[in-house]
Amino acid sequence: MATFDYDIGIIGGGAAGLTVAAGASQLGAKTLLVEKENALGGDCLHFGCVPSKTLIKSARVYHMLKHTERYGLPPVVVPPVDFSQISARIRSVIDVIQKHDSEERFCGLGAKVEFGSPEFGDEHSIRLNGRTLSARTWVIASGSSAAVPPISGLDCTPYITNRELFSLDRLPASMIILGAGPIGAEMSQAFARLGTQVTVVDQSHQILPKEDRDLADALRKMLEAEGVRFHLSATIEAVADLGHAREVRLRTADRAERRLTAETLLVALGRTPNVAGLGLDGIGVEFDRHGINVDARQRTSRRHIFAAGDVTGGFQFTHAAGYQGGIVVSNAVFHLPRKASYTWLPWCTYTDPPLASIGMNEKAAKAAGIDYDLWTETFQANDRGLAEGESAGKIKMLLGPDEKPLGVQILGPNAGDLLAEWVAVLNGKVKLATLAAAIHPYPTLGEINKRVAGAFFSEKIFSEKVRKGLKLIFQFKGRACTLAE
Repeated sequence: MATFDYDIGIIGGGAAGLTVAAGASQLGAKTLLVEKENALGGDCLHFGCVPSKTLIKSARVYHMLKHTERYGLPPVVVPPVDFSQISARIRSVIDVIQKHDSEERFCGLGAKVEFGSPEFGDEHSIRLNGRTLSARTWVIASGSSAAVPPISGLDCTPYITNRELFSLDRLPASMIILGAGPIGAEMSQAFARLGTQVTVVDQSHQILPKEDRDLADALRKMLEAEGVRFHLSATIEAVADLGHAREVRLRTADRAERRLTAETLLVALGRTPNVAGLGLDGIGVEFDRHGINVDARQRTSRRHIFAAGDVTGGFQFTHAAGYQGGIVVSNAVFHLPRKASYTWLPWCTYTDPPLASIGMNEKAAKAAGIDYDLWTETFQANDRGLAEGESAGKIKMLLGPDEKPLGVQILGPNAGDLLAEWVAVLNGKVKLATLAAAIHPYPTLGEINKRVAGAFFSEKIFSEKVRKGLKLIFQFKGRACTLAE
């Protein structure tokens, strides 16, 4: 029987890799964790979720200070933003979280951490910093990087991605963002609130293309009201460095040419899997431009090699990566045939207000040919939303032919947090009637979940058929008051 240096080796110290490393090492497996950067935590901690949400909070507070009169308060004159101070705050937040994702912590759990760029020498071993390290089982969790499409002139034009965005030493006076996905939407609003003149360009006809058109359009109008400019259904033909500015030449839907200029160019056109340099071709691990191919148990084409997180393509969320890491632990350590299921995978775009989803939206249901009934409630009818001056948006609940939820979408204040109740309800197979009958504290934004569920039953309970039956049984006399015409 072959002997190996480690029971399990993990390439990548992001959400997926850290989940596997923590689980495997605590279960007694001799664990190796390899990270190419000089610190653990992955893109999410250093260049993604954590710094972006920290920036978004700073921008929101600054925005509120500039609009105190909306809350019955005296106007406040606020000085311009010193972005270096925001960058310092971002670094401080990262530093705190970094302690949890540190080499010392994982060593304490029993995992050996190595830094460097690994390459498979054979299906059980890697070359790392001049050494060969072997493991019985391998997990590839190398993540993804900002995609850089072949746009004419981009290779000789200075631009930034999410990797450089949060460490800027000053606030750009103007910025063009290529891409209207989650990163483009979030950052357009945040920088506009801080004082940057922001223009977003995308070939799609809507922002957040995976979301329902009505919610995406509603959010776009909110961003436009804050000064963000959009050029949608636009083809990016070329970019250029003008020295003092960056130029984007685009073709609009009506074939007209437009030239846009800005101080800073942010490329946010999706992600590409980090597979280069790993030597996957040499060991028979199948992958394509979308990522490494895996089955429902996160196994690659080599059954003792697993892959999880962004490197597999698909759902590029930190929480999805962590979930997939758990699937790997079940299969690789416990040897239990646990399969991943994404039926009730939630996600959220953290604009203000946020847009959160779970399950199917209307776009997905129509694409799948599934009939549904739609139920909605607006935040304008929510007392807490009105009290806090955050009454924009609505909740949508899709019910299938069996009157069971297909999915829920929320555009409104604290949407990501409000969605948590639906995560519990849908994953726990809680009956809709149970949610409708549950007592929610008043006044809270969470009441909107109860109201949209209750609306479905109200139509049944207060139907004409029920009223006629009660009138017959109990001799009810009917209306006591009718409004004058």
